[in-house]
Amino acid sequence: MWLLRVAWATLPLTAGPAAAAATESWSDGPRIAAATLLWIAWAVGLLATLAPRPQTLTALRVIAPALLVAAVLAAIDGASSTLATVGALAATIVCAALASGHDIASAAANGLAYGDEQRFPLRVPPALFLGPLPVARLLVAAGVVAPVLLLADGQIVVGLVALVVGAALVYVLSRSLESLSRRWAVLVPAGFVVVDPLTLADPVLFLREHVRQLAPEPPAAAPPGALDLRLGAGAGSVSAQFDAPIDLVRAARGRRGGETVETQDIRFAVVRRDEMLRLAAGRRLPVRVPVR
Repeated sequence: MWLLRVAWATLPLTAGPAAAAATESWSDGPRIAAATLLWIAWAVGLLATLAPRPQTLTALRVIAPALLVAAVLAAIDGASSTLATVGALAATIVCAALASGHDIASAAANGLAYGDEQRFPLRVPPALFLGPLPVARLLVAAGVVAPVLLLADGQIVVGLVALVVGAALVYVLSRSLESLSRRWAVLVPAGFVVVDPLTLADPVLFLREHVRQLAPEPPAAAPPGALDLRLGAGAGSVSAQFDAPIDLVRAARGRRGGETVETQDIRFAVVRRDEMLRLAAGRRLPVRVPVR
């Protein structure tokens, strides 16, 4: 976390010169608008590293790759010196990599924790990284940046159209992106909770007295009868087995309610699995020794 904070705080020095050089030839309106957007993006990202929450995590994970794309475009433009270009690329790569890591995700999850609970983010479905997730983040960034630059350049009609389209994109996609920042396995005094709007209609509390075993699992397909909530994620797999069948309501895409399923075994994938199981054992949940 501290490496991310330091790297982000120094972006005006490491990436700022390349941005200034790339926009130097622009007319005053777009140049000032671009500088303002960059400062706002930097300030929001800095806030996200200092006070991580699900909302600020979502914003950070939109801004960080957008700044990397901007650094790449500045490098292609060739207006800045080689040293400034390398500095901007290196700094934005480091920030984007750290912003996508588990430390900031865990800090954001636990930023909303209350009482005696510990939250562990669920792993993002790997298939989303193949296109939908990066595209959605870049569309959100473009939905903010494009209208501002177009309007600042005096292109009122096109800018207003971009504003309407961009606002719709930001509204729809940011809600979907934030749902990825609100997926957790939560250790609570009574047992543990799985919060996953992608797979479950509502958060589910599993009481300690009904948990037969929490155990690490290999990244393999779930056995017959088990309810697999991993959405393709294999690393960090955990099984939770219960002393009697339980009813769970699967989330339904685009509508309320969902399908009710019965199971005695669920599978989910968390970051920092061994830490979660160690803390679960300390809370008197039955835990099998982690596999190595």
